[in-house]
Amino acid sequence: MRVVIGGDHAGVLLKAEIARLLLELGHEVRDVGTTSPEPVDYPDYCIPAAEVVSRGEADRGIIFGGTGNGEAMAANKVLGIRCAVVHDVTTARLARFHNDANMIALGARIVGSEVAKEIVRTFLTTPFEGGRHIPRIEKIARYEREQRK
Repeated sequence: MRVVIGGDHAGVLLKAEIARLLLELGHEVRDVGTTSPEPVDYPDYCIPAAEVVSRGEADRGIIFGGTGNGEAMAANKVLGIRCAVVHDVTTARLARFHNDANMIALGARIVGSEVAKEIVRTFLTTPFEGGRHIPRIEKIARYEREQRK
């Protein structure tokens, strides 16, 4: 699977750990930064990561920050992105299963590295259930398209 990762200074250490995990699992990893603990603005990295997913250059995206909240907000401004803030395996599983999330945001100040690794494994292996959830996803996509006109 092709996975893009990105985030701000608060998430840089967790991002590096997850990058190693992704490579160990055999995934292709594209890191859009940052690679330094020096303060930066999360939109400068989360929006480009989301654009990679939106253009179809990656199958999934994982973004990192202090809480994941601002990161997800930035990513969700990109057309076609459904980025969920996840804090545990259950929210990761349901983000995929019910919402067909194509990105997740992890808060390095909230989630420890071992939990984050389980979240990522779950996010990458859980299928979208489809069925009753498809019309809901389509409503979101329709609204996005109408707002772009």
